[in-house]
Amino acid sequence: MTEAMPRDPGPLQGMRIGFAGLGLMGRPMAMHLLEAGADLCVWNRSRDVAERLLRPGMQICDTPADLGRASAIVVLMVADTHAVDQVLFGNQGLAQGLDAGDLVVDMGTTSVMATRDFAGRLSQAGVDFVDAPVSGGEIGAIDASLTIMAGGDDAVIARVRPLFDVLGQRFTHVGAVGAGQVAKAANQIIVGLNIGAVAEALALVKAAGVDPRKVRQALLGGFAGSRILEVHGQRMIDTAFQAGARISTQYKDMRQACELGELLGQPLPATRLSMSLFGQLIEQGDGDLDHSALIRVLRQADD
Repeated sequence: MTEAMPRDPGPLQGMRIGFAGLGLMGRPMAMHLLEAGADLCVWNRSRDVAERLLRPGMQICDTPADLGRASAIVVLMVADTHAVDQVLFGNQGLAQGLDAGDLVVDMGTTSVMATRDFAGRLSQAGVDFVDAPVSGGEIGAIDASLTIMAGGDDAVIARVRPLFDVLGQRFTHVGAVGAGQVAKAANQIIVGLNIGAVAEALALVKAAGVDPRKVRQALLGGFAGSRILEVHGQRMIDTAFQAGARISTQYKDMRQACELGELLGQPLPATRLSMSLFGQLIEQGDGDLDHSALIRVLRQADD
């Protein structure tokens, strides 16, 4: 009988970590935690996804409540605010399995007001909460180079910081619970508007009969240079729109930013216009494409 080789110790050795949500970004993030030595329990709405990921040192849970019972820290990386609500407080929800002193870390993009409500409800049971949304997309998740922006109490942030060091390269404690999601709303506004700017610029270049590859190369060295122009500009030129971050997700995030702006009385006119363009792509069935596919709105005849 062949025995499984013991795992090498890592910075998360001995930590009981749960992970809910094994999508494009969740899968590599969970694997990084496992490789860092965590005793990892996972739950995913579609169990077969978890079963394909199964490795030594990993346990699959049947429900979020089971995930809570098996873990001291639980990371959420699910689709949207409604999904977070259901995972936490739905039938067999995570809250039913958590004990006082446990910690929930929401690393998805969730409504600010809902985040504060979730944290308040969990605190009544003695459970701590951190909102720590990320930027960097699937590439950042795979490379463990995510930018992490967190909201929560200092002592709670210190407790979860070793996880962030495994998952990302840049971390900022922005403020109290909810502040991380405010920062992520700002991030998604900037990302969405930059994608739109690059898409319009490259569409104009092509319409003028100039090589967009050469123009992109020229612009990368100047003030217009950006990560969006570098990565998404290339995708637009290549019409390579396999999702790293979906249009539907970008639309959802910008809608949440607009809702927050409306609640605060802060106009966001350019964000609303950009959101409507992403919405057009969703209406025509392109919601699962990468958000760089926004250029399809501007040059339908070519794509």
